[in-house]
Amino acid sequence: MTRCVIAEDELLLQEELVKLLSEVWPDLEIVAACDDGGSALDAIASYRPEVAFLDIRMPGLSGLEVASSVLAAGLRTEIVFVTAYDQYALDAFDRGAVDYLLKPVGRERLAATVARLRDRLARGVADTTQLAALLARLQSVAPPAPRAQPLVWLTASRGVETRLILVDDVAYFQSDSKYTVVMTAEGESLLRKPIRDLLEVLDPAMFRQVHRSTIVNLRAVAGVTRDDSGKGVIRLRNRPETLTVSQPFMALFRHM
Repeated sequence: MTRCVIAEDELLLQEELVKLLSEVWPDLEIVAACDDGGSALDAIASYRPEVAFLDIRMPGLSGLEVASSVLAAGLRTEIVFVTAYDQYALDAFDRGAVDYLLKPVGRERLAATVARLRDRLARGVADTTQLAALLARLQSVAPPAPRAQPLVWLTASRGVETRLILVDDVAYFQSDSKYTVVMTAEGESLLRKPIRDLLEVLDPAMFRQVHRSTIVNLRAVAGVTRDDSGKGVIRLRNRPETLTVSQPFMALFRHM
């Protein structure tokens, strides 16, 4: 069976895409349905699917960033972008050989896309140069996603104490069951906010997701090394522990 990863942060749209795919491609195996870019990148690295449907705009990593990391990691996955932003995307897509779907996804359009995918997979065609060229065009013309002002302070609990923490003082955030650990030089506190929601309010220039469960403050990073498996290890300036960087996220540090 052909394996597939879906990344769509709007649950109803994700469920509709899964339903439509089951109708037009019955022998497709959906190995993961993700609601953020980091989870999608981890799933692609873990399952090595033949196909991935990526929403262009998602919490954390965008679909474009996920696709760029897939290319950098040398993974041979056919990418289909899902977008509501036809005003800037259509021209770039129509000049390339990479499939796209407009929201809301229609059954007829999806069936045509599936037919092209199955043909390319049957012929063993995977022209990554076309995807690389498309990404370059999209990243140059795409309007920036509107963002609220980055979070400056947060409140977290430490035992019975509620603490006010300056976000710049946070070394990293790490998910822990239903809580998120907020780690500073002074120790850990707990926050009732999931990682994917934090990605929406943190400054993306300074906080980067390095693992499905970890966001690191780049100011707190002393160094990054790569092991033989392709994973990375982050040394921190004011903390003794190290942090693991998942192999697909290492592409985000290639310019550091």
